[in-house]
Amino acid sequence: MRKITSVLLFISLPFLVMSQDSLDELLDQYNNESIPYISVKELSKIQSEVILLDAREIQEYQTSHLKGAIHVGYDHFNIDTLSNKNIPKESKIVVYCSLGIRSEDVSEKLKKVGYQNVLNLYGGIFEWKNNNHQVVDSNEKETDTVHAFSKQWGKWLHKGKKVYTQ
Repeated sequence: MRKITSVLLFISLPFLVMSQDSLDELLDQYNNESIPYISVKELSKIQSEVILLDAREIQEYQTSHLKGAIHVGYDHFNIDTLSNKNIPKESKIVVYCSLGIRSEDVSEKLKKVGYQNVLNLYGGIFEWKNNNHQVVDSNEKETDTVHAFSKQWGKWLHKGKKVYTQ
C-alpha cells in the first residue's frame, strides 16, 4: 500500500504543484504537520548542533545537499540506516527534502521508532538555496547546482542552477 501511495503522490503531484500559488498552500495540501517545521532562518543558526537527514533520492543528494547531511532517501528509506550510524534517539534531527513533503513522511517513521526531537525543514533544500545558503556536492565542495526533480517542482527553486534527470 505504501508503494502505491508513493507512486500516486508522484504521478499526481506535478499537476497539483503547478496549481499552487504559494508554498504554504502546497504544504498545507500534502502535510498534516504531524512533525513541527523549522524555518531556514532557525536552522541556519543551529545547523552545526543538529543531525541533518536528506530524504531525497540519491541522484538528488549527489547533485547537492546541505553540508553534513546524511542521505536516508525516500522510496527505499530504511530505519536501519540510522541504527547503523548509532544516532541516539534523543538527538535533535532535522529532515529535509526538496520542499518538505517527503521529509514529513520520513520524520513520521522516525517518530514511530522513538526519535522524539525531529523537525521538518520548511521549504526544504529549495528554500535553503532561495535564502542564499550554501549547498555542497558529492565531494563536499560548494556548488550552485540543485536537483529540481522536475520542471513542475523546479518552479519553487528561484536561486541556483536547476538540474533535472527525470
